[in-house]
Amino acid sequence: MSEADDSAFQRGAGVSPAPQSHPAPPPKPVVSFNRRELDTILRLYGRMVADGEWRDYAIDLLKDKAVFSVFRRSSEMPLYRIEKDPKLTRRQGAFSVVGTGGMILKRGHDLAQVLKVLEKKKHLRLVDA
Repeated sequence: MSEADDSAFQRGAGVSPAPQSHPAPPPKPVVSFNRRELDTILRLYGRMVADGEWRDYAIDLLKDKAVFSVFRRSSEMPLYRIEKDPKLTRRQGAFSVVGTGGMILKRGHDLAQVLKVLEKKKHLRLVDA
């Protein structure tokens, strides 16, 4: 081949070897909250916003877990993080509530039961005897 043929070959004018087709790896699924889980979380969030406890939230969908973060003010660290980690489903349960310092407050298989740790406690009242 001459130099002209070489440059034409490099520009794609010549016959090139057939590209090897490698099957593309399937995309890894992103962990997310399903409709029922999100409905349960948003009901609690709505009650706490109405009580003036919470003001903002963020949802992060990561490769290995989904996180619903709750804020008192949007410029602060989250008060609580509600996490769904499918890797822990068979052990401690996929759902957990994590406090500000990173301490796990409750973990379990049922989201409604796990979220009960965030419910406001009933205040004690003085009763005349």
